[in-house]
Amino acid sequence: MATRLALVLALTLASTPLARAQTGAQAGEWRYWGGDAGSTRYSALDQITRDNASTLEVAWRWRAANFGPEPETYFRATPLYANGMLYTVAGERRAVAAIDPANGETMWSWRMDEGLRWEKAPRRFSGRGLAYWSDGRVERLIVVTPGYYMVALDARSGRPAQGFGRRGGGVIDLMEGLGYPMVPWAGAPGAMQTNGDNGPTRATGSNGDAVRGIDPTEGSIGASSPPIVVGNVIIVGNSATQGYYPRRLRQVAGHIRGFDVRTGRLLWTFRLIPRAGEFGHETWEGDALGTAGKVDAWAPYSADEELGLVYIPVGHAHNDYYGGHRPGANLFSQSLIALDVRTGRRAWHFQMVHHDIWNFDTPTAPTLANVRVNGQPRRIVVQTTKQSFAYVFDRASGQPVWPIEERPVPASDVPGERTSPTQPFPTRPAPYDRQGVTTDDLIDFTPELRRQAVEIARRYRMGPIFTPPSLARAPDSTDGTLIAPGANGGTNIMGGSALDPETGILYVASQSGFSRIAVEHNPERSEMNYVSLGPGGIAGPQRLPLLRPPYGRITAIDLNTGEHRWMIPNGDTPENIRNHPALRGVQIPRTGSNGHANLLVTRTLLFYGEGRGGGPQFHAVDKATGQEIASVQLPAATNAAPITYLHNGRQYIVVAVANADVPAELVALALPAQRRAGGDPGQ
Repeated sequence: MATRLALVLALTLASTPLARAQTGAQAGEWRYWGGDAGSTRYSALDQITRDNASTLEVAWRWRAANFGPEPETYFRATPLYANGMLYTVAGERRAVAAIDPANGETMWSWRMDEGLRWEKAPRRFSGRGLAYWSDGRVERLIVVTPGYYMVALDARSGRPAQGFGRRGGGVIDLMEGLGYPMVPWAGAPGAMQTNGDNGPTRATGSNGDAVRGIDPTEGSIGASSPPIVVGNVIIVGNSATQGYYPRRLRQVAGHIRGFDVRTGRLLWTFRLIPRAGEFGHETWEGDALGTAGKVDAWAPYSADEELGLVYIPVGHAHNDYYGGHRPGANLFSQSLIALDVRTGRRAWHFQMVHHDIWNFDTPTAPTLANVRVNGQPRRIVVQTTKQSFAYVFDRASGQPVWPIEERPVPASDVPGERTSPTQPFPTRPAPYDRQGVTTDDLIDFTPELRRQAVEIARRYRMGPIFTPPSLARAPDSTDGTLIAPGANGGTNIMGGSALDPETGILYVASQSGFSRIAVEHNPERSEMNYVSLGPGGIAGPQRLPLLRPPYGRITAIDLNTGEHRWMIPNGDTPENIRNHPALRGVQIPRTGSNGHANLLVTRTLLFYGEGRGGGPQFHAVDKATGQEIASVQLPAATNAAPITYLHNGRQYIVVAVANADVPAELVALALPAQRRAGGDPGQ
C-alpha cells in the first residue's frame, strides 16, 4: 500500500505546474539516464526501507562481458526501465540489449559493425547509456555508436526504426554536417595507430577496408554519453580524444545538434566554438578553429520541458593542461548553457572556468530542483563540478541564486601561457571537497609520516585552487604542481549528484584526490608547444596516501539555504590502510574509499556504491543524518550510478559492476519475496 501511495503522490506532483522536471522517475519507471529529465536520480518507490534494507539480495546477474571485451573500469552503463522492459548498452562496440527485468534474461540485442570508424573511435566503450522515447504508440531507443552514428531502434524488436535518417534505415552519420570534409579512410586494422593520433591515414587507393569519415587531419570526434530526448527533439553532443597528452594540435570543434525524433531530420546546430559574428567569438584570440582544437560537451544533459530548455554541461578546450595556443576566456568551454529545445538558440550561459588548464571539464548532468530560498519559491538548476563547487542558477534566467564572485587567482609562468587573472567563486554553497594543497593537507597519522610527507611535497609546487600547472624540471627546482581537485575531480561522471525533491537536499559524491601536473616542451611527443607528462599521482610516505582523509565523501547540501547538512566518508577504511605496518596501534578515522560514490535516492533512503577505486559494498544511508543503515556485498565495485524500478510489484535496484576478477555485469538487488513491504509476494 505504501508503494502505491508513493506512486499516486508522484503522479499528482507531475501534473502540477513546473513540477515534472524535478519530481524524479515516474510510475516506478526509469526512462532517462538521470531518472527524469531534470537528472534528480530520485524515485518515490518505498518498498525497500531502513527496516529491511539489510536483507537485500542478488536477484539476478547479467553478463555485459558477453557482448565484447571492455576495460573493467569503463563499463559505466546506466540502464533504462520503460514499459516493462530493461534496456542497456554493453561492450566496446556499444551493443544494445533488452533484458527481462525480473530475471535478467536477454530478450534481444543489436550492434553495428563500424569497421575503421570503430577502430579509430576516440571513446571506445559502453557509452554510459541510451535514450528512450515514446508517443504512447511507438517506442524508440536512441544510441550513439563509438564511430559516431546515431541509431534509432524499435524498442520492442531491436530492429532499426524505419523512416528515421536520410535513407529511412534508422541510422544518421553524425560526422556529416559538421563543416569538415568527409574523405575515404583506408588501411588494415592491424596497422591502425592508437590514441594520440588523429585518425587513420587518408586514402590514396583502394587498399583495405575503406569507409568515409571526417578528414583525419582535422582530428577525431565521437560520443561518450547518451543523448536526451525532450518532447520530440533528440539533443546530441560529442566528445573527443582525451587531452591529457595530445599528439596533434588540431581537433574537431564540438557542436550540439537537435534532430526530429520521428524522422531524424536536423533541426538546429549550436557551435561550442563560436564563429566570426557569433556571440563569444572574441573570447578566442587568433585562429580558434585552426589552432585551438575542440570544445566538447561529453556529459549527459538535463532539460525542463515546461520552459522548453535543455541544459548543456560543456567540457574544456584542447589541450587539458596548456592553453597557449588558444588565448582568451574560450567560450563556451566550462560553461553551463541553456538552449531552446525547438530552435537551439542560447537562452543563457555561465562560464564556470575561464581558459581552463586544470582539466576541470564539466563532468555530469546538472540537476533541476524546485526549492524555497528566503521564503520564495525558486526553480533552480545546480551544476556540480570537478572543482568541488556547486554552481546554482535560476533555471529560466540563468541568474545566480547566490552571488558568484570573480576573484584573483595565481598566474602561470609557463612560456606562452596566459591564464585568466580571475575565476568565478560561488559564495554559497561552500566547496564540498578539498581545494588546493597546502602542508596542512598532508598525512599526519604520526609525526614521522608527516615529516616524510613534507619531504615528498617539497619537490613540487603547492597552492590554492586554480594554481596553474608548472614546468617539469622548473628553474625553481620543482617538478610540477600538486593540483586538487585532480584529474578525476571533485565530482566526476561516475558519481555526480542526486536530489530529494521532497526536501530540496542535494547529495553530492566527490573524491578528495590530487594530481601532479607538469608540462614539458617535447616535439617528439606533441605538435603543441607544451604537453603534460601525464596526470600522475604521487605515492605518499611508505606507499600510504600523501594527503589526509577522507579520500572520498558524500555531502548533503540544502538547496533551500545553500548550507551543508552533513558529510560522510565514502565507505569504510580500505584494508591496505587499516592494516598498514606504520599504523599499527594508531587510531585513525574512517577514511572512506578513494572513489566517486554512485548515488540513488528514493522516498525512504539514500543508496550508494563506492565506485571505481572503492570496495564492493552497496550502502543504504539515512537521508537526514548520513547514518549508515545497511551494507550489502556486491560481486565487485560499482562503476556507474544505479537505478531503481518496480516490476510486477517488486522493487529492484540495478547497478553496473566490474573489476579485474569479475567481468563487466549488471547486478539486480531486491528484497526476498516474503519480506517485501506489504507482504504479498504476488503484487
